[in-house]
Amino acid sequence: MNANAMNPTINAAFDGGNIRVVAIDGDRIDLEIVTDHQSDFFQWFYFRVAGAAGRTLTYRILNAGKSAYPFGWPGYKTRASTDRQAWRMIETRYEGGVLEFDFTADSDLVWFAYFAPYTMEMHEALVARTALLPGVAHRELGQSLDGQAIDCFTIGSGPKQVWIYGRQHPGESMTEWWMEGALERLTDSADPITADLLAKATFNVVPNMNPDGTRRGHLRTNAVGVNLNREWHTPSLEKSPEVLCVRNAMDLTGVDVAMDIHGDEAIPANFIAGYEGIPSWTDAHGEKFYDYGRRLAAHTPDFQTEKGYPKSAPGTANLSMSTNQLAERFGAVSMTLEMPFKDHDANPDAEYGWSPERSKQLAHAMLETLADMIDEI
Repeated sequence: MNANAMNPTINAAFDGGNIRVVAIDGDRIDLEIVTDHQSDFFQWFYFRVAGAAGRTLTYRILNAGKSAYPFGWPGYKTRASTDRQAWRMIETRYEGGVLEFDFTADSDLVWFAYFAPYTMEMHEALVARTALLPGVAHRELGQSLDGQAIDCFTIGSGPKQVWIYGRQHPGESMTEWWMEGALERLTDSADPITADLLAKATFNVVPNMNPDGTRRGHLRTNAVGVNLNREWHTPSLEKSPEVLCVRNAMDLTGVDVAMDIHGDEAIPANFIAGYEGIPSWTDAHGEKFYDYGRRLAAHTPDFQTEKGYPKSAPGTANLSMSTNQLAERFGAVSMTLEMPFKDHDANPDAEYGWSPERSKQLAHAMLETLADMIDEI
């Protein structure tokens, strides 16, 4: 056996992968996360290890302290999988700017990720099976800078226009798990709550706003390093065609309710952010957003209203962010959902933390809550 054969092999050259090997020294593997292309953002990682069976190896991500949100690492736990189906949390340490974890592999292959991945191949499968379902209309609204499709599903016939979109920040993979749950519920022809909701509202669902960043393994930006959630005031074909084609489609329908689905690195809770600070703010408009949050918290233990982002002061809302832009542009009841990379601490899961399945269940709860108040919007 040659010396190289004794070392495990690290690989991230696949759909959504991200890591760079710095050094392998015995049982210690030093790594770095790669920045988004043409950007300084990085935090998402996803890689596989071959040839580690029966060994306890220590993995160290040396540049974690320089990542986009280093305050997200304390209390965070890496996800590990041997089948790419179940992603369990493993004990993870963060000290001196280094993220470190140990793993004893009982199989030839193991994968590690910041959160359970939702790759572009998984997205294509979601699009294919959803497009075949009765009552679903598929449109390609436009294309990304890399030429990938911006897919949109229209479901329902009611007068209220609901737009649901996610994955503006591609490393927030829990968002497309949520989207999968939402699409499954909206296409459940046997569900009476769904049937009633679809009679009152038409849903436009864009499951992935940033396919280029998803495939490239980015945290936050598209193919040219642009943060799409800072493009909604003046999107362009050159920098943000993904936003431009979606906003153009919204202009044709109008928007009564908007849900922008995200993940948050630091806060161990699910919460929604609103549109305080927009020029046209009224208490009556804002109360619909607050009422939704209260009803959702009462409806599921996987949501709360105590933790979240600070509210913008009057007149200071950033209109380049979609939630603010759509509330101002259309008078929409507009919200940003944030799900944790950690866990929903009010209702924790010691094995999986916040997970794909719980993301999907939260989508169901959010649609049920919307059904309960759609007549009032």
